[in-house]
Amino acid sequence: MTTERPAPPLTGGEREMLRTFLDFHRATLAMKCDGLSDEDLRRAASPPSTLSLLGLVRHMAEVERTWFRRVINAEDIPLRWSAEGDFQAAYDASSSTRAEAFAAWQEEVEHSRKIEEAAESLDVTGHQPRWGEDVSLRLVMLHMIHEYARHNGHADFIREAIDGVTGA
Repeated sequence: MTTERPAPPLTGGEREMLRTFLDFHRATLAMKCDGLSDEDLRRAASPPSTLSLLGLVRHMAEVERTWFRRVINAEDIPLRWSAEGDFQAAYDASSSTRAEAFAAWQEEVEHSRKIEEAAESLDVTGHQPRWGEDVSLRLVMLHMIHEYARHNGHADFIREAIDGVTGA
């Protein structure tokens, strides 16, 4: 499997740039997982940390679900992997498979895209209960880019430890 990654525009409107940079980072995470077995994807590459590539994919599914569906769209839905609202539960990919994790992640990304595209503007707001504050779609998109970029850095190190592959 080879993931296609969009080239972010060098000029353009704010929304187009945010949308494309977010898709760029989503694709980067998928690229880091290309060509690996379920076992490799579950491997914790930097003990004592249990962080794995599959755990990152599951975590990002939760992050997409939370920020777009629960915050911006005000959907009253639980987390995927924790009825108690424990975001850390997604990192435990010990019994997960590529098919399960990627299906969940891709489903959440599609929901996120639809919510963003349907929003009248980047000024649309939702309530972030953990902060007790309203936040704009603009902030959510910037936060998502930051979240993916940070975790893609983790994915770089994990992938290199698994099979020596670097770059993306």
